[in-house]
Amino acid sequence: MPERGSLVDRHVGFVHALREAGLPVSLAEGLDAARALRVIDLSERESLRAAYAATLVKKPAYRPGFDVLFDLWFPSSTTGMYAPRPAEARLDPRTAPVDELRERLAELLTGSTDAELREFAQAMVERFGRQQTTGPGRQNWFSYSVLRALSPETLMARILQNVLAGQERGGLAEKTVRQRVNGNVRRFEEAVATDVRRRIAEDSGIERIARSAVRPPLDQIDFLRITRADLARLRKEVHPLARRLAARLTIKHRKGRRGRLDFRRTVRASLQSGGVPLTTHFKPPRPHKPELVILCDTSDSVSSFAHFTLLLTYALREQFTKVRAFGFVDRVDEITRFFVPGADVVEAMTRLADEADMSRFGRTNYGHALEGFAERHADAIGPRTSLLILGDARSNYQPPALDVLRRLTSGARHAYWLNPEPRQQWDTGDSVASEYGTVVEMHECRNVAQLTAFIETLA
Repeated sequence: MPERGSLVDRHVGFVHALREAGLPVSLAEGLDAARALRVIDLSERESLRAAYAATLVKKPAYRPGFDVLFDLWFPSSTTGMYAPRPAEARLDPRTAPVDELRERLAELLTGSTDAELREFAQAMVERFGRQQTTGPGRQNWFSYSVLRALSPETLMARILQNVLAGQERGGLAEKTVRQRVNGNVRRFEEAVATDVRRRIAEDSGIERIARSAVRPPLDQIDFLRITRADLARLRKEVHPLARRLAARLTIKHRKGRRGRLDFRRTVRASLQSGGVPLTTHFKPPRPHKPELVILCDTSDSVSSFAHFTLLLTYALREQFTKVRAFGFVDRVDEITRFFVPGADVVEAMTRLADEADMSRFGRTNYGHALEGFAERHADAIGPRTSLLILGDARSNYQPPALDVLRRLTSGARHAYWLNPEPRQQWDTGDSVASEYGTVVEMHECRNVAQLTAFIETLA
């Protein structure tokens, strides 16, 4: 294994890798982690992991990336250190037939310790994970070749037959075994992936593999690159985020605001000071809840962004006296009806795609959508309305209808545009972001963190 220097060098490199991966680690937290290393047994790897996690990981969402990087910088073993345990002496992973290896894997999936599963995974990577490439001494390592050779997901029937021999199938016992085996399959797959990353790091350097091995934290994943699984996880974040934002909105609305002078109470209080109004009293301020109108690009290019922002907006609807939402591709339709309180979000989005009248030719046309909105729904915008436009401002080289947008925003209390594209891509190709930006204040909004910062600023 390449030399990595002292523990201090490794600590500095690890903290730097966490920052590169998007985990917020301050200088003070890095020093706290270094101090924690003085009071633990450094030979206990899991104690070392726990000390770093306690001082550097702020949110549960950051833990998966942290664990990947920890395994790279503080691996459980190095190449050449693996040796079969006495219990495995009867099975040489380097020469045993694949059927015998699958039988051993089935035993481990039925019940095993982390160390046993990890050691078996290392041996399987050594045998099946290596692929030679062009050039002397060059090689690559892959997880898929190991999993393809052993096919752990196909061992369920064999395991159930062995474990449930003589027992009734389909009951609680089978369900329990299936859950345990599926969990162990995921552990084995992760152990294989961890060892593959370790071997690549040994060959190519930790820094190189670290940049590609860790996905950004959930709140920093670009909306335009989000996966279905990420969207499901983000959906769980919507309501807690909305509650925090709602609390801040309420505080900011109330802070520093006073109602009109209460003349009667002020005069009554002045009688105690000879008619001099030393103390003034004010009436409670009237709560101000603006109306919200959303104009959202729902085309395929920004569908994930539109999905999440609509979820968040409707989670925040108690902040507004009225919420109306409109979607468009090349024509506009009101979609408020799909998001009534209590509606299932997934079902609402499915109905929106099937029933809303937002697309005639299937190509985004902002100008035509704005003209249709002004013609059919201009009364939705008034002096108490905050207008929020969501989209990438890419209109397939069609006229942008700036004059129509200018008329609409002139009648609104506030108007903002959230663009999910990186700012450096604005005005490239068919983007007219800067032209729209001259009419409506446009903000880059690529992830949850930027969306949160915008809403706090909006308050």
